[in-house]
Amino acid sequence: MTRQTIRILGIDPGLRRTGWGVIEISGTALSFVGAGTVKSTDKLSLAERLLELHAGLCTVVDAQSPHEAAVENTFVNQNPTATLKLGQARGIALLVPASRGLAVAEYAPNLVKKTVVGAGHGDKKQIRMMVAVLLPKAKVDSDDAADALAIAITHAHHRASRVVAAAV
Repeated sequence: MTRQTIRILGIDPGLRRTGWGVIEISGTALSFVGAGTVKSTDKLSLAERLLELHAGLCTVVDAQSPHEAAVENTFVNQNPTATLKLGQARGIALLVPASRGLAVAEYAPNLVKKTVVGAGHGDKKQIRMMVAVLLPKAKVDSDDAADALAIAITHAHHRASRVVAAAV
């Protein structure tokens, strides 16, 4: 019996920097495929910045050919304007894989941290360290890319329960 390999795209949405990470899962084995950061230009209008994120993520999805995608849920912070802008960037992160026919899962930041670090309040340094342990060949250019890989890892660990729930 051959194991099916599933390629998962994790996306850590942000207006300035949107991290992306791609892993493959075969059985319980995880392997690193790629990671990076899509950046928007601060001096552009919000619409133009969202368009940059859209174009960048389209390029990633087309180049990496994932089977599934996972996006981190937005956390609400003290600044409602910043939260709204993050929500708009997150909309792009949800739209791009969905427009390519991918199922898109969403995960709370605390679940991502708990899955990867073992506690729901791990910091960026801990996430980056655990991503390096779980994916020793991973090359990341930013904390955003490491977070995106953590989101993909979370989906790899929780996707089976989602598949069963969808079948029922």
